[in-house]
Amino acid sequence: MTLTREAPLITTPVVRRKPRTRDGWVTAIMVAPATVLYIVMLIVPVGLALYLSLTDWDGFSANPAFVGAANYVNLLDDPELRRAALVTLLVAAAGTAGLNLLGLGFALLVNGVSRANTFFRIVLFYPHVLSALVVGFLWSAILGTTGAVNNLVTTWGGEVLPFLSDPTWATITMIAVLVWAGFGVNVVLYLAGLQAVPHSLIEAARIDGATRLQVFRNVTLPALGPSVTVNIVLSLVTLLKTYDLVVSLTAGGPAGQTQTVAYLILWNSFHDARLGFGSAQSVLLMLVTAALAFVVTRLRRRGELAVHQ
Repeated sequence: MTLTREAPLITTPVVRRKPRTRDGWVTAIMVAPATVLYIVMLIVPVGLALYLSLTDWDGFSANPAFVGAANYVNLLDDPELRRAALVTLLVAAAGTAGLNLLGLGFALLVNGVSRANTFFRIVLFYPHVLSALVVGFLWSAILGTTGAVNNLVTTWGGEVLPFLSDPTWATITMIAVLVWAGFGVNVVLYLAGLQAVPHSLIEAARIDGATRLQVFRNVTLPALGPSVTVNIVLSLVTLLKTYDLVVSLTAGGPAGQTQTVAYLILWNSFHDARLGFGSAQSVLLMLVTAALAFVVTRLRRRGELAVHQ
């Protein structure tokens, strides 16, 4: 008779997981500052603007008078707003093209690791560090009727150039100054995109006999699709809400011909004490900006997908 020893029964202890209450509280505490900041800095101002846009308020009276959609109806019959809207769209379109063309061009020039490129990157980005008000006053002192350039021109026997006194010249000057002050950011963003382009693709194209132009058009530019989209949207949104440089460079002149929508909002709200009407204009500008940014992003995404297919 053979005796066999039975193997002991091994049981796996059941581990009961504690509810992750502590982890949830930690996550909530970590997210709370950003959430509060988002609500205070964005949600509350937007809600307040929506409320004030339905009132007739001068900014001083205790109880704003509720007028419903009257401010929005008056927007349709406001010739100043229509003129400012045309100026804003012109500035946004021409400025976005200028910012991206110069940004990409200079990014290609300083794309490389060297001391000279580092120096030029700093120089190109420096105008963006300056306040827009400072930039406006600086160029007003240079291009104004009695500015440095016109003083030199008149000293040499020439006539005064109407950089800021003629509507067409003033608009072109304003766009040029905006591009000069802002394209450094585009340079930085395009440099980041260029550094992400696979070097192996560029080398393969060169081995196949492609010229520099062909490499840029068929390899570099398609790879820069996301960077182009980001730059276009950021430039467009920034230029649509331009007001500070207008204040210091042209003050909306001559004869209100360089007023942008954002500048007109400030003028109506604080100079004319029509905060309700100005709030309606700001809500309209916010909606148009969001719509244009959405449309441009969708079109750019479709273009990127078409290139990669």
